[in-house]
Amino acid sequence: MVTVLADGITHLADNDFGDNLGDGVAGPLGLLLIVLLAIATVLLVRNMNGHLKRLPESFPDPREAARKAAAEAEATADETADDSVGSPERGNGDGID
Repeated sequence: MVTVLADGITHLADNDFGDNLGDGVAGPLGLLLIVLLAIATVLLVRNMNGHLKRLPESFPDPREAARKAAAEAEATADETADDSVGSPERGNGDGID
């Protein structure tokens, strides 16, 4: 029983994947792959640096722009409310037309 189990484990551990193209093929192919990846990385970094140089030094604060827009909207609403109170088209504001 023990020998059958040992033979089964030995058979599973054997390299039975057929011819793997001989010795030393993975070294040059691995080197080629690493060199290609390094070249691609260098080109990507150069491209990103070019895009970053085109960006402005600083961006406007979005909170400040929102505050300004809210203040303008409030001022416009106040002007509209002031204009409609005493205008002849809408009456004088007492509810009797």
